[in-house]
Amino acid sequence: MYSIGFDIGSSSIKGTILEMETGKVIATAQYPDYEMEINSPKQGWAEQHPETWWSNLKKVLNKLLKTSINKSEIKYIGISYQMHGLVLVDKNREVLRPSIIWCDSRAVIIGEEIEQIMGKEFCLENYLNSPGNFTLSKLKWVMDNEPEIYAQIYKIMLPGDYIAMKFTGEIATTVSGLSEGIFWNFNDGKIASELMGKVGIDESLLPDTVDTFSNQGKISEKVAEEFGLNREVQVCYRAGDQPNNAFSLNVLNPGEIAATAGTSGVVYGISDKIIYDKESRVNTFAHVNHQTKNPHLGILLCINGCGITNSWIKKHIGNFNYDEMNEMATEIPVGSEGVKIIPFGNGAERMLGNQSPGSSIIGLNYNRHNESHIYRAAQEAVAYSFCYGMEIMALMGINLQVIRAGYANMFQSAVFREILSNVSKSVIELYNTDGSVGAARAAGIGGGFYKNHAEAFKSLEIIEKTEPDSEKTKEYFNAYTEWKNLLKKFI
Repeated sequence: MYSIGFDIGSSSIKGTILEMETGKVIATAQYPDYEMEINSPKQGWAEQHPETWWSNLKKVLNKLLKTSINKSEIKYIGISYQMHGLVLVDKNREVLRPSIIWCDSRAVIIGEEIEQIMGKEFCLENYLNSPGNFTLSKLKWVMDNEPEIYAQIYKIMLPGDYIAMKFTGEIATTVSGLSEGIFWNFNDGKIASELMGKVGIDESLLPDTVDTFSNQGKISEKVAEEFGLNREVQVCYRAGDQPNNAFSLNVLNPGEIAATAGTSGVVYGISDKIIYDKESRVNTFAHVNHQTKNPHLGILLCINGCGITNSWIKKHIGNFNYDEMNEMATEIPVGSEGVKIIPFGNGAERMLGNQSPGSSIIGLNYNRHNESHIYRAAQEAVAYSFCYGMEIMALMGINLQVIRAGYANMFQSAVFREILSNVSKSVIELYNTDGSVGAARAAGIGGGFYKNHAEAFKSLEIIEKTEPDSEKTKEYFNAYTEWKNLLKKFI
């Protein structure tokens, strides 16, 4: 018996077929091989058409179905998706405009105005976030600037809700999804009616909710015929990419941390208490296993200046690939012999109070330093920025014990893992999994194949572990303290 997981990113669509009995990945596929286009009609705008996601997903599904398996044994579908995007459809379920996606910043000012109307303290106490540039603020932007489109809206959706609709014909969302859009009041355990009423948004535009892990509808006859699938295949899971990444790594309980270090970096911790950061430097959303009477919240730290720092240096300093850069970095001692990098050159950093200190290379000596020092300093800087953000999370009560990550991007570097482990004093566990595998596994839970989470993850194995070295921890911490003192001069 098989499940299929899809990861709907802004760069590409990825899919995985999972054999549920063994937990073995049978096939993976991705489309396109290059990055999907993000349209920017104006400065700060970022849009993609939802039909492009669906078209590319169908290409991925066709690739997967070329695998020599019995298609009648495919039972469940799980969906992971890029968070915070706004999809609008009319009564005929036709898309009214391109989706305003996660990295679009047009609604920042609107979010600030909403916060002033509601009161910052009220927003944090009830929604656990400022309205910011999230989905509700984007919808308010459409209402204010495109009233003719707003008037035609039947329902609003997140990107994963749209993909589920294309599979099943049914429109729904989840509490986790509503929370990431700032449509959910955690204190009341219901839709944020007072917020929507205050800004003039019709509550009826929101879809009904389904449980994150549940039968969310059978695929339509049209989809079944197009792909030769059994009409009984069910969509049984949907979640935003960061909650899903945490789920993929079996991060479900307090004390567990999921991390990614791609272009941007993410640290995602779990709390069983209703908490928030008073300065909104990190965000709090409902995790995939959240229940009002049994809260499980995802505390999300996002660092814009992460792998993009390493990528920029690779392109412009030296002529080496990442493996060579990582090896060269091992030759340089802790502290990079005085070279330090401020890595925040990818826009405003939320954890720094939305400041944009930019990126700088400091302490470079032309007679002493070479590319290796810069490669080492870059990895130290990114690891230090993770630790800086995790200190904020610690102030919120997030107890850091174990960091789990997929074997990808900067976590492939032994130097990066060593730095992060020693400064944070955490064990780092690496797993061979990703978002589409996690979504496929989650679909097995939602469909009832797995009795519980433990059974679903019994085949997940650690492929590598990094632990703090007592002989190096002090040296790393001193270097981190020097970096933090330097950062103060930029913020």
